[in-house]
Amino acid sequence: MIIAIDGPAASGKGTVARALAAHFGLPHLDTGLLYRAVGAEVLARGLDFADVPALARLAASLDVSALDAEALRTGPVGEAASRVAEIPEVRQALVDLQRDFARQPGGAVLDGRDIGTVIAPEATVKIFVTASPEARAARRFAELSARGEAVTPQSVLDDILKRDQRDSSRAAAPLRQAPDAVLIDNTHLDKHESIARALAIAAARTGRS
Repeated sequence: MIIAIDGPAASGKGTVARALAAHFGLPHLDTGLLYRAVGAEVLARGLDFADVPALARLAASLDVSALDAEALRTGPVGEAASRVAEIPEVRQALVDLQRDFARQPGGAVLDGRDIGTVIAPEATVKIFVTASPEARAARRFAELSARGEAVTPQSVLDDILKRDQRDSSRAAAPLRQAPDAVLIDNTHLDKHESIARALAIAAARTGRS
């Protein structure tokens, strides 16, 4: 059983995906961390975002076992991840890794922006999680502020809007809801309500409660 959770930045898709993985006893992959890891390395090495061959080689050599989720969730890394995700050569280098993870025996839960449309279009369950830009920015602001990052509500909203535009308009695997994905708009839901809706959708699609 493959469960695909897609959605824009700060929509809560990771929270939903982790809950479903725990509920069904499936491995979980936050595919955004792959792009964040590449973006973080680009920043750390001072590489040019226009140097496509170098970025593609970096993606191909990524060590998934060394990913540090907390270190990769800073604001600058998120911006860098969105930029490298626009590059078809980088995306292709990471596609096989994601597909292999999805198709392991027993299945898996993956969250990202193109899981249900590109990585695992055959997924048993597809959910698209979203919320208004303002709601997502408020959540991300609270998260970043708690980490001590110097951000303002407006700067976070501007970043969310910029990433939405980039993710939705890129030529390679743009962010979009798969035709057979079920929408969860959690603008006015807390995380427990979002998870409850996702569990109900998964149960309806799989027959497993």
